[in-house]
Amino acid sequence: MTSISTPEPQTPLQPRAQVLLRSTRSWDGTPYERYPAGPPELTLLQVNIPPDTELGWHIHPTPSAAYILSGEVRVETREGGRNTLLKQGDTIAALVNIQHRAKTGEVPVELLVFYAGIEGEPLSVSDL
Repeated sequence: MTSISTPEPQTPLQPRAQVLLRSTRSWDGTPYERYPAGPPELTLLQVNIPPDTELGWHIHPTPSAAYILSGEVRVETREGGRNTLLKQGDTIAALVNIQHRAKTGEVPVELLVFYAGIEGEPLSVSDL
């Protein structure tokens, strides 16, 4: 006698959330002290950096974080020469008011950058 199996009921797909980054400090260990005062403004940028590119020295006056979609980028500080290499899938809690720059290698870099600032404040200040 042949038995017919009844398929098991399918469980509907459920939303999932994965924390990619949660930090009270930037990547070099500097603590975030406070948010700027003023009306909040959130900004999310998709940034594409060509290969073999060096971004100039700059600061971010507000907390930000990035997620590397593709490529590799090295971030370094002007003072103290600290640096870190970020690859696809990495996240970074960015520096606030500390001069730094980024350099790409042989392939372009694509990243998402989220800023938690205040209305009218620049995301980045360069030519320091």
